[in-house]
Amino acid sequence: MIPNKNVLIELSHAKMPFGKYKDRYLIDLPEYYVVWYHNKGFPKGKLGDMLKQIYEIKLNGLEELIRTVKKQYPR
Repeated sequence: MIPNKNVLIELSHAKMPFGKYKDRYLIDLPEYYVVWYHNKGFPKGKLGDMLKQIYEIKLNGLEELIRTVKKQYPR
């Protein structure tokens, strides 16, 4: 399955909207924090979906993919 380019671009520029890591890019959240959400339960809605994707990306060591997309498609 080929990821949708627009989804990757949006994910690369998404920021945490609240809490200790407010305004930090989701890809830059500490791994333990994303794992904590995985164990606790992700928020409902789009943020939760994006955090699930970030969890899978970090789990598989693909953070550099998202950082590369962010550089190639700046906002």
